[in-house]
Amino acid sequence: MKRFSLPDLGEGLTESELVSWRVAVGDHVELNQVIAEVETAKALVELPAPTAGVVTRLHVEPGTTVLVGEALVDFAPDGETAPSPSVPEADRAEVDRPSGAADREPVLVGYGPRTASGERPRRRARSGDDDTPAPAHTVPAHTAPVPERSRPRATPPVRRLARDLGVDLGTLVGTGVGGRIAREEVERAATGPSGQLPERARGAGAAPAGTPATPATAATAADGSVRRPITGVRRRTAEAMVSSAFTAPHVTEFLTVDVTPTMSLLDALARSPRTGDHRVNILTVLAKAVCIAVRRTPAVNASWDEAAGEIVEYGHVGLGIAAATPRGLLVPNIARAEELSLFELADAVADLVRTAREGRTAPAELRGGTITISNVGVFGVDAGTPILNPGEAAIIALGAVRRRPWEFEGQVALRHVVTLSLSFDHRLIDGEQGSRFLVDLGTMLSDPAMVLTMV
Repeated sequence: MKRFSLPDLGEGLTESELVSWRVAVGDHVELNQVIAEVETAKALVELPAPTAGVVTRLHVEPGTTVLVGEALVDFAPDGETAPSPSVPEADRAEVDRPSGAADREPVLVGYGPRTASGERPRRRARSGDDDTPAPAHTVPAHTAPVPERSRPRATPPVRRLARDLGVDLGTLVGTGVGGRIAREEVERAATGPSGQLPERARGAGAAPAGTPATPATAATAADGSVRRPITGVRRRTAEAMVSSAFTAPHVTEFLTVDVTPTMSLLDALARSPRTGDHRVNILTVLAKAVCIAVRRTPAVNASWDEAAGEIVEYGHVGLGIAAATPRGLLVPNIARAEELSLFELADAVADLVRTAREGRTAPAELRGGTITISNVGVFGVDAGTPILNPGEAAIIALGAVRRRPWEFEGQVALRHVVTLSLSFDHRLIDGEQGSRFLVDLGTMLSDPAMVLTMV
């Protein structure tokens, strides 16, 4: 038998939530066929089969949080027969392993295996059944780590059922895989002398037998209010925004400019045969303008390294594009965006947003950003006060382009007008630097020919 455990997906992630299985017990799979989707705190990741063979066991249900190194699925590789039913499932992998065979853990291509010590990554410290992560803390190198209190293992529906029944999961001993607590164990703990569940709990969190849990399952109360577990991207976004808002002193500046010349340029590009299939829009032009303006004000393309006591000014632009997806806000980035032409940037932005909305953004694409653009204009919003992506010094919000009465050549005329919002970390950027950067962006959007004076 071959057992496939959750691989190390990189980025310091120690756990993932199983979103869905693409296979069932008895299915034959090919090498690298997608067998499951897992959601990390940063992205939805497809897991490929490590071998060709028949699926003999699925260890976890959708909606379950799995630690790196925990078993996901067992296979009978091609050329081998499935284990005898008389052998307990939990022991089959050990029984069928050849004597003296080395333990090999399958990992995704490009991701690392477990550490040489064999230890699993440590989880965030949690308290009781509270899903809120504990505050981050640093343990000095000379200090022995403090043992963490183990969080009861259970799927989200079982946790909800326990809350409904008033059962403290910390008082139960799970008998499932990895000590996971099952629905039946919660119900037994809540059963009164009559052998019946409390009246308030009948039907609470109920689901047909064998129905897999679904991630972020919503519970609707009698008054119509809905409760959903805080998981995946939503939890990560919340943690990042709170950390950023209360760590970096934000300053936001606004600039409203006449972008009629840029809109005329975009019309000309749309008609030009040189443009081909490239979809150039005002977001593309702003992205190019950011790359140019960064050279003139490098302080906006930097980060504050508290531990080292240093300000890091980057030699390249990792251009983040905030993307609204069904799973929440993601900010993948375009590496070395300053090296791309206008058409290449257009393709990169389109591909980045499409991949994010389809849930195919790889964790590696979510790291390395140095400055971010948020296009709030697509929602009809004129301006905002965007919160910095953690570790970055600046973020630009692009508002909606509107036709407005505007002063032009001594007269009032209908012009295309847009508002740019720049939030920056005042530890790194002074008002003069932030203003100069914002004015450079406005200058290039109001008169694209001015780029010639800036490069």
